Amino acid sequence: MKTHWDAEPKHDRFDPVNGRETMYAVVTAGNGGYEKLQCREVARPVPNAGEVLLRVLAAGVNNTEINTRVGWYSSSVTTGTEDAATAGEGTSADVADGGWNEATPFPFIQGTDCCGRVVAVGHGGDESVIGSRALVRSCIRPHGFESIENVWMGSDFDGAFAQFVTVPAGEVFAVDCEWSDAELATIPCAYGTAENMVHRCGVRAGDHVLVPGASGGVGSATVQLALRRGATVTAIVGAAKQDAVRALGADRVLSRESDVVAMLGENSVDVVIDNVAGPGFPGMLNVLKRGGRYASSGAIGGPLVTLDMRTFYLKDLTLIGCTAWDEPVFPNLISYIERGEIRPLVAKTFPLEQIADAQREFLEKKHVGNFVLIPPTPEVAV
Repeated sequence: MKTHWDAEPKHDRFDPVNGRETMYAVVTAGNGGYEKLQCREVARPVPNAGEVLLRVLAAGVNNTEINTRVGWYSSSVTTGTEDAATAGEGTSADVADGGWNEATPFPFIQGTDCCGRVVAVGHGGDESVIGSRALVRSCIRPHGFESIENVWMGSDFDGAFAQFVTVPAGEVFAVDCEWSDAELATIPCAYGTAENMVHRCGVRAGDHVLVPGASGGVGSATVQLALRRGATVTAIVGAAKQDAVRALGADRVLSRESDVVAMLGENSVDVVIDNVAGPGFPGMLNVLKRGGRYASSGAIGGPLVTLDMRTFYLKDLTLIGCTAWDEPVFPNLISYIERGEIRPLVAKTFPLEQIADAQREFLEKKHVGNFVLIPPTPEVAV
């Protein structure tokens, strides 16, 4: 689908109503189909004290943006992401409980993954960071890491599907590496989420880790991050993607259609890191050893599952829900990048204005890794 910006490019963009410079952004107008993704000219954000302004160089595409647009987080939705997105096409009614935390702040700019360059700081800020290429820690703990409360860039406030974004200065991490902007933009949400689950599960050398959905952004990151800790990894993927996941180093790769209990045996796995859920959930608990750990931060295969409580308590299992990132997670990722211990998987890049095409293709799940959007280059200096 071809898309164009609602306003023609101007070399001196200025909003006479708000008295501010403007920028191009994709504004999500409400719950519904792709028609809710509106490419338009909006006021450029200005950093307040304690904030920085970044020029967005590249922005990753994630399930969460689609889930938020279609209201998937609502308790009324019982299907997986793909089915919910299809059902949401053309709908217009906003879902009161469909947001990431509480009510979604429509209209707003989505985009959880940001690789950007710092171009300005708020009053009293550290100007030495200007010019740094950086990643944004998109999961923010506003009350400190002693509290589990969290807010997310691109879900709770304006994100990176734009030419510029403002964020708290403490959430910006400069990165010194030779990766491209698009490669860095694959990291924050997918790898942050994966590292948080690996961290919470205490994955260590010698553990056997099972990763369903191993070809997606979070799944492929989990494979790498578990391997770097010395674990043995069994991955579950569609038949067409098995070679790509083997190339990441997975010790064993199973087809998505396999009977996981028959293939691995009961009580054979130390850790399951599962963002698929759906009908395959009971088998994930059956293969766990006594005292095993199961972590999840998503349910692309369906949010409602069958849980046999006897399996849960008789095997002394630990079920770990993972949304808020723990404090070491993002600094760890930056260090892994700079030491060359992980690698990005850019499946495809799109111009920002082709976001609907990117999300449609994303939902086909034929890719391995991440899709990335590239905003237009600003025409005037900040």
